[in-house]
Amino acid sequence: MYQDYFGFSEMPFHVTPNPRFLYLSPTHEEALQHLRYGIEDKKGFIVLTGEVGCGKTTLCRKLMEELDADKNVDTALLLNPRVSETQLLRGIMKELGEETKSRSKNDLLDTMNDILLDRIDKGREIVVIIDESQNLSFEVMEMLRMLSNLETYDQKLLQIILMGQPELTAKLKEDRLRQFRQRVLVHYDLQPLNVHEVQLYILHRLSLAGSNGQPRFTARALKKIARASLGIPRMINNICDKSLLSTFIRNGNDVNWWDVRRALKDINRLHR
Repeated sequence: MYQDYFGFSEMPFHVTPNPRFLYLSPTHEEALQHLRYGIEDKKGFIVLTGEVGCGKTTLCRKLMEELDADKNVDTALLLNPRVSETQLLRGIMKELGEETKSRSKNDLLDTMNDILLDRIDKGREIVVIIDESQNLSFEVMEMLRMLSNLETYDQKLLQIILMGQPELTAKLKEDRLRQFRQRVLVHYDLQPLNVHEVQLYILHRLSLAGSNGQPRFTARALKKIARASLGIPRMINNICDKSLLSTFIRNGNDVNWWDVRRALKDINRLHR
């Protein structure tokens, strides 16, 4: 609605995790470096946690782009963690482009081992990424631990990245998962943006959407967005989108404090 009015080439504050719009704040840059380090050094298990909407999925898409550009890396992305052990194994094999007639858990595990060994022999690396991992059952996490035991004399057969909300950290502290926890050698907790980073984040997205300096968010508007969003990118996007709509409706040029206030009222009304 307001795209043409402000002269944007595209909408600047979509909530979809588009890696092109990724703003690499210090915490996001550090998180990405941890993921790269875990994969390159073949650490086995890598855990990335953070609040809802803090940018984990966007970071994952960015990492996937990098991995897909590397012709020696095969990736498997699992978006539904509410699966059984056999569904997990079949899901990984399907993502890797492999079909199997094996039915039992043990047969699937043997088949998986053969597939991974064959790819390692061909100089491939395999990375499995599981989103919303806080929802994995204990039995599936035990299966992942068994998968992490698959190895040659000098390396793991696959790297496993678990992404999840803070509940994942709490789950890993459970006594029954102590063996699993001992295998996690890389764990990074993604933090919200601070006030200054929120301002840079907004300018970054406006610039990518084709802004030539307009519309401008006033200093009071930026401070209110930073405070109300708690530094969570998804919340920033939602507030900014509705604030721009408010500015458009009143035929304004700058997004001011009152536009942000109206946006927050609309958001609060929707979440009652």
